Amino acid sequence: MPVEFISAVHTDSGASGPAASSRTGLDVDHLRKYARALDDGGFDHTLVAYHSASPDAFQIAQFVATHTERIGPILAHRPGVIFPTHAARALATLDRISNGRLTLHIISGGSDEEQRREGDYLNKEERYERSDEYIQILRKVWQAEGPVSHEGKYFKFEGYYSDVKPVDGLVPISVGGSSQDAYRVGGQQGDIFGLWGEPLKETAEQIAAVNAVADAAGRPHPRIWVSFRPIIAPTEELAWEKAHRTLGVLKDQAKNTELLRHYRTTGRPANVGSQRLLDIAERGEVQDRCLWTAPAVATNAAGASTALVGTPETVAQALLDYVDIGCDLLSIRGYDPLNDAIDYARHVLPLVRQELAHRATSSQAA
Repeated sequence: MPVEFISAVHTDSGASGPAASSRTGLDVDHLRKYARALDDGGFDHTLVAYHSASPDAFQIAQFVATHTERIGPILAHRPGVIFPTHAARALATLDRISNGRLTLHIISGGSDEEQRREGDYLNKEERYERSDEYIQILRKVWQAEGPVSHEGKYFKFEGYYSDVKPVDGLVPISVGGSSQDAYRVGGQQGDIFGLWGEPLKETAEQIAAVNAVADAAGRPHPRIWVSFRPIIAPTEELAWEKAHRTLGVLKDQAKNTELLRHYRTTGRPANVGSQRLLDIAERGEVQDRCLWTAPAVATNAAGASTALVGTPETVAQALLDYVDIGCDLLSIRGYDPLNDAIDYARHVLPLVRQELAHRATSSQAA
């Protein structure tokens, strides 16, 4: 399949940086403008994030689908929030509304405190087990030609049937994470597996771990989704000046961010992905071609936070480095979300696509 680009919608103009994970505002005009900018700019997908305090992700994903023509919402969803039969019907309905553009991103949950805000008291291992069962139920319901029943560790129901089915029979399902539990569920169940932006060596190791699970399960390898926060400018010097200005803003934001206040009182973040980013940052601020780890340190790795810094040409080449090791879904979203998305569409996406087209032509000629 071709390499595709992912962004992330923001529901208000102030939702950026580490504060984005706890945003609560909803500016409908801004959201419409943002979604259309991604659609017009040539992005293929956009993440619709989930947080207990944020606007409802299902409704935001429907809004994005309704106000765009081609971009596909990637709906982040926590299995503990609604029962899987309800989710199967709601997701199939949303997929129909979007004319088959929907992708589902399963969030098992990295923070016990955040999970408990919505009444989820399972531990991390149990949450991943539940995600595995949840995905199986979704697919069972979507593919059923008649009523289905289920009795598992976390869910039980009898004689369920949904009249609405996804456009293509199934909604693609993404799983993310950096723990062994994440690799297991992703390899066994995921059509897509999501990673945060680590150096090439570590990324390749994670891809191999997920693929090994898929091989053992007799499944195709999931497509690999990798996430970065690029910082671009016309020259390398200007890009790094911009990067350090951005870092100053992030540090200021971090002082008042709820998630980081929690981390300061409890130590390192609980999820393995954040721990890995912080460990990688200790080995060097700039790694590989232009991977910058300082934003991860400033935010205590609160989400996808590593940057690619440089000219559009440098960042495009860095993204191609990840394509070369097996990543074919490239998530790029900035710390100035709307303006950065417009800049990426103008200056980065075309360079990556031109090089890939050149490679394809050269391969065919050979």
